[in-house]
Amino acid sequence: MAKLTADMKEAFLKMKVFPVATASKDGTPNVVPIGVVELVSDDTIWITDNFMNKSLANLKANPKLAIYVWGPDIKGCFQIKGHVTIKTSGKEYDEMKAKLNKKNPALPARSLLIVKITDVFECKPGATAGLKLL
Repeated sequence: MAKLTADMKEAFLKMKVFPVATASKDGTPNVVPIGVVELVSDDTIWITDNFMNKSLANLKANPKLAIYVWGPDIKGCFQIKGHVTIKTSGKEYDEMKAKLNKKNPALPARSLLIVKITDVFECKPGATAGLKLL
């Protein structure tokens, strides 16, 4: 597993909405904006599924995703790739649901996507575009 650097973690924390990409088993891509995303450790991200339909179906068939980190207040940009485990019960799910209920009890928190970071790639244009960073 890859671990985010201090600069990457700082950039991640500045994001408000994350573009999250998945693909079906046959490779059909899907990208959605997701706001309930938490970096829980250097190599693990939690994403709350409130209203995912196509993305969740994709992840059940193909448990990989990509997250793009960029914005006007962020120095540079990078893409995180990871392997996803879907939880609908258990300690981690309960912890996520309790946090979400404090912020917004109207959201359903249908499942927790636990993303183990596998790779990080450079996204800024130029000679290093697409370079594997981690």
